[in-house]
Formats: sequence, structure tokens, C-alpha cells
Amino acid sequence: MKKIALLFSAGLLMYACAKVPLTGRNQLALVSNEEIQPLVNEQYDQVLKEDKVVTNTPDGQKVLKVGNRMAKAVESYLISQGYQELANSFNWEFNLLQSDQVNAWCMPGGKVAFYTGIMPLTQTETGIAVVMGHEIAHAVASHSAERMSNGMLTELGVGVLSSAIGQNPTMTQAIFLQSVGIGSELGMLSFSRKHELEADELGLTFMAIAGYDPREAPVFWERMLQNENGQAPPEFLSTHPASKTRIDKLNKHMPKALEFYKE
Repeated sequence: MKKIALLFSAGLLMYACAKVPLTGRNQLALVSNEEIQPLVNEQYDQVLKEDKVVTNTPDGQKVLKVGNRMAKAVESYLISQGYQELANSFNWEFNLLQSDQVNAWCMPGGKVAFYTGIMPLTQTETGIAVVMGHEIAHAVASHSAERMSNGMLTELGVGVLSSAIGQNPTMTQAIFLQSVGIGSELGMLSFSRKHELEADELGLTFMAIAGYDPREAPVFWERMLQNENGQAPPEFLSTHPASKTRIDKLNKHMPKALEFYKE
């Protein structure tokens, strides 16, 4: 009986595999973006109620401007690559929130938030585009749904996964918040680092096709490295790759990104 259960689980996991658009990497897809969209809408609205929204400020308007410009360019590029359905699935929203956190995140469907704490490090619209491209890439690659699939599989098991959202909303909410970068979980660390580097690669291309110089991406991470001032935790205990690792990877992908960039 145990053997049958294992075979069933393995078969389900194989069936629930998908490929990340543009990169082709295999990913677990036990939870779809469509299934969690109601939770996305609820949580994003909740964040906007709890945190002070400052999108009407000059910095907020820059975030909105860069976000809309990049979203339009990315959708056009996805359509040109045969991803019409994916391009149509986004309902982009960009907001700047008052917080000292040096952070930004994106929920499935294109719900993006920047914190004011990251703005001094972006410095310019191109700097904002570095972060924006990275966050948009998370949405395009369905990283949150993949993280949630892995998190729910770990916490709840295959047998109850399909009904977990309705039966265990508290745990589902916690896993969801971790999956979009609001909260942390040691078990997701290596998984998160893989996503961060993939989002860096895609984000570099996205900012380039939107007309922002991708060579500014390593420069931004140099500023981030200086901002860390030796206080960053070891990479193996961080939900994000070390800034030096990101810089090296970005420079490696730069020639490809520059093919899309027109000054």
C-alpha cells in the first residue's frame, strides 16, 4: 500500500510539472496562479490598507511610470515569443509603500510593491527598472506558485494539497506570504536563491527591451553590496543570493541582454 502511495505521488509530481517561460526550466506546478488569485487580491488589498501608500509622491510616480513602461514592453515581448495567454493574464498594479525596509516584491498576476527604503539605492529611473524587471520576472516565471506548490507539498502532503486552501487557510496564507517574499522560511532558502538568480536573468532582458540600460544592474547591486556594510548573513542562511554572486551572474548574462537594448 505504501509503495502504491509513493508511485501515485511520483506520478502526480511528474504530471504537475511545467516549464518556466523563456528559460525552459522545469518547475513544480501543483498550485496554479488562477487558483491562488483570490488570495493574491485579498492579501494585496490588505497590505495597502495596513501600510501607508505613497504612490502619489514623486518617487511613487517614478515607480508607477517605470512599472507601466516595463509591463507594456514585457507583454509585447511575451506575445512575440508565443506566450499570448500568459501576457493576457496580468493585471498590473504598482504601489510605493512607506517603510524603511530595503525591499520590493511582486505577487502573481502582477501586483507589485516597492518600499521607500529601497528608493535611495535605486537613485534613478534606470535603478528602479533594475528592481522592477526582477519583480516582473518573478510574476512571468510563476515563482510564487512554484514556491507555494513546494511549501504546501512539504507542509501538507500530496493527499490534501487540492483541498488545503479551503481547509487550512491560516497555513495556506503563511505559505503564500513566504512565497512572495513577505516572511521567510529556512526550508525555502536554496529554492528562493534559485528563483532570485532566474529573476535576475529575466529581469536584465526585460529592462533592456523596455529601453533601460542593463549595464546599470550590476551597478545597482554594487550599491546594495556597499549598503550591506558587512551586515549581510552568510549566503547559505539568506533567502537571496549574496550580492557578489548576483553581480557575477548579471555580468555573465550581459551580452545577451545588450542584444535587446537600444539607446
